Amino acid sequence: MTFKGWPTEALDFYEHLEADNSKTFWQAHKEQYDEAVRAPMEQLLADLEPEFGPGKIFRPNRDVRFSADKSPYKTHIGAHLEGGGYIQLSADGLACGNGMYVLAPDQLERYRVAVAEDVAGAELERVIARVEKDGPQVFGRDSLKSAPRGYPKDHPRIELLRHKGLVAWQEWEPAKWLGTRAAYTRITAFLHASQPLRDWLDGHVGPSELPTR
Repeated sequence: MTFKGWPTEALDFYEHLEADNSKTFWQAHKEQYDEAVRAPMEQLLADLEPEFGPGKIFRPNRDVRFSADKSPYKTHIGAHLEGGGYIQLSADGLACGNGMYVLAPDQLERYRVAVAEDVAGAELERVIARVEKDGPQVFGRDSLKSAPRGYPKDHPRIELLRHKGLVAWQEWEPAKWLGTRAAYTRITAFLHASQPLRDWLDGHVGPSELPTR
């Protein structure tokens, strides 16, 4: 079945979940979640797979072990694409991301070396300008307040050197097109526009080589 957007019931589900984030509400409305929220996301991932690789939907349950907020459920549905893209739907609308959200220590070292290097660093600046010209915005994650150790404070790319993650991001408020095939068009347009950033990160940073816990 082809992805045709999310019905209004998907946004309604998350509006009500924000007001009553409880197991009782979830169990009473799980059918609405399955049909209006999850099923369209599964259809979307199936449509995207030939070009962007398989996708995975994240669990709706929150990990509350180390959080002061014990709300049991996420107030959005999120999915990750093998190629690096991220898709999220909530009561606030649609959001898409692409890049490397959190850099492992070995990735961070390679990232900083590349950013500091004249050719690769200048290339990243051009990539960011190109991506942002096409719509997405590029954000640093978990940025340091000062220069990382071993790098001068007056480095021409000091702002980029401070980041511990780098992602392209774009958001859309709820609108009628979200319930149509136009949602697929906007998502694929974002993935194409943000791909140069992902390509730079894949080429200069790559996956972490550290053992997983």
